Amino acid sequence: MIPDDDPSRSLTVADPDDPGTTYISLVGNTYAMLVTGEQTNGRYCLIDMRVPDGGGPPPHRHDFEEMFTILEGEIEFTFRSEKHTLGAGSTIIIPADAPHNFRNASGASARMLCMCTPAGQDEYFLRIGDVVAGKDAPPPQMSEDELAERRRRAAELASTYRSEFL
Repeated sequence: MIPDDDPSRSLTVADPDDPGTTYISLVGNTYAMLVTGEQTNGRYCLIDMRVPDGGGPPPHRHDFEEMFTILEGEIEFTFRSEKHTLGAGSTIIIPADAPHNFRNASGASARMLCMCTPAGQDEYFLRIGDVVAGKDAPPPQMSEDELAERRRRAAELASTYRSEFL
């Protein structure tokens, strides 16, 4: 049976240009938190990812599903050591627990949507990244010690968010 409507849940409208959108600088990328786990009762989160040429996370895996839809440009995904290059309009689904990473090797910037289910990745990014003023804000300039601290914090919190770096 389908449960009754829950009137305590409201309609969510996600607009990356909304002044209330939180932008995070992380590993050279800029992530807009469009829909958070708090808004979906933890069911999923949706992140608008702007990835400059050369950008992308290190190899990792986690126990939740990820779906990426390329909006602009081209992204190279490595899934279980096999490379797949996708362009605008393509969608790729990374199953839980599978080793993977992505990299923009196209020579131009790229943009994609990332949905994680269940949510949690949004909280992780907020805890390890740096809030920036907007989608075009440059990443903060950091010393080697500050960069090392960010890497340490990411590794330390990874297991809390059901992730591991490979």
